[in-house]
Amino acid sequence: MIPQPALEARQAPPRLAVLNGQSTGALVSRHARVATKLAAAEREVLVVSSLSGGPADPVSRFGPVDHANLARGVRYRMLVPDSARTTPGPARRLGKLAQAGAEIRTMPVVPVEALVVDGALAVLPGEQRDIAVLRLPSVIGTIIELVEHLWPAAVPLAPADPPATTELAGRDRELLALLSAGCTDESAAAALGVSVRTVRRMVAGLMNRLGARSRFQAGVKAAGHGWLAGRAS
Repeated sequence: MIPQPALEARQAPPRLAVLNGQSTGALVSRHARVATKLAAAEREVLVVSSLSGGPADPVSRFGPVDHANLARGVRYRMLVPDSARTTPGPARRLGKLAQAGAEIRTMPVVPVEALVVDGALAVLPGEQRDIAVLRLPSVIGTIIELVEHLWPAAVPLAPADPPATTELAGRDRELLALLSAGCTDESAAAALGVSVRTVRRMVAGLMNRLGARSRFQAGVKAAGHGWLAGRAS
């Protein structure tokens, strides 16, 4: 015969809590409670975030709890937009997390806002300024499946010094102009007065900053940022 407490646990519905954020005080409490759940992570934290920092984004305020988790061996996998690479604030925070061991990948647009802790708890945006905390296996499984589907195509963010500004350094701009004009690494190195190894290191840095898998893609993204405007002949 099944003990009564165990029977009641089986019959209990999956838990769902809503952290209300209607006032400044409640908003602080909401984020503190999310941080508490993060601090209890034992194996893995999955993050999918637009990094908007708005009510629909429950997970963009990375802080000490995340670094503490990484320091004690909790795996972090994060999907964020490509734009985070060239925006100083987010790029700085993500760079520090990557240096601490977080696995971060970017894609043009993230499809959801979600945080999953140990495959057992999900934090999702609710209505207005609320955040929903769920332990529904179907919802958590769907989020995990989505991350696994998107992960291979997303571009890894290599640990590197984050940009101090959204503007491109003069030498990097010159290099992009030379490469877009069809120069080889060797001719670009000669024009810049640096070694071929330095050119290739600069190219790798630009590709990482832009979230590009190829030089062609880097050129397209650089043009989209306006970095090739008024290029040298």
